[in-house]
Amino acid sequence: MHGEQTSNESLLRTLRSGLSPDACDVSVCVPAIYIPQAAQLLIESTVSWGAQDCSAHQQGAFTGEISAAMLSDFGCKHVIVGHSERRQYHQENNELVAQKMLRALETGLSVIVCVGETLVQRQASQTLEVVSAQVQSVIKALKAVDEKQWIWRVILAYEPVWAIGTGQTATAAQAQQVHAAIRELWKHAFPIDGEKLRILYGGSVKPSNAAELFAQADIDGGLIGGASLKAEEFLAIVVAAS
Repeated sequence: MHGEQTSNESLLRTLRSGLSPDACDVSVCVPAIYIPQAAQLLIESTVSWGAQDCSAHQQGAFTGEISAAMLSDFGCKHVIVGHSERRQYHQENNELVAQKMLRALETGLSVIVCVGETLVQRQASQTLEVVSAQVQSVIKALKAVDEKQWIWRVILAYEPVWAIGTGQTATAAQAQQVHAAIRELWKHAFPIDGEKLRILYGGSVKPSNAAELFAQADIDGGLIGGASLKAEEFLAIVVAAS
């Protein structure tokens, strides 16, 4: 929950002008009220735009909610669901996150589904148990529908809660271990699609650690938080991922 129109414009213009033609896929997921501004600034660029959340409902008497169809209407390509802050502060459980994912997929959006463990869970050696349960809820929801129609638009993001906004970062080896476990779960559920699944790492990614993280076999990119608010840092991370 950052931004205002003047700083948004400066950030997005600097980002747009600073990207090289061979940069990796770049998307910015902004607070919903700023989606029209992002669309206007990025419309003819290689940067796509998206949202930080969406409703589990298609439409109706849900005052204050924003549907996936509304996001699509403003040209969004991506939406994030299940971010750790939504799970922690809004008590969103695995089932609700899966329903939000399905609503977004139905609308044609690509969905970044976040998973990750808390510090207490990591210290109790429950990381893989917790993350596996979160991923399995996604798999279960997809298998209940025509998953082949939508599976290519699902992106998973591993964000250890203890490493978000704290300055702490999972080591490259720790992150790789979880990413590899996630990919194995996916390959078991969808054998022909497992290798093509994109898994992002989110948790205090910054220019100083991005290259080492992205060099890991199963880390396909980053879900960038604080560093995305500083154009120079974000561009340096993009270079590391490209």
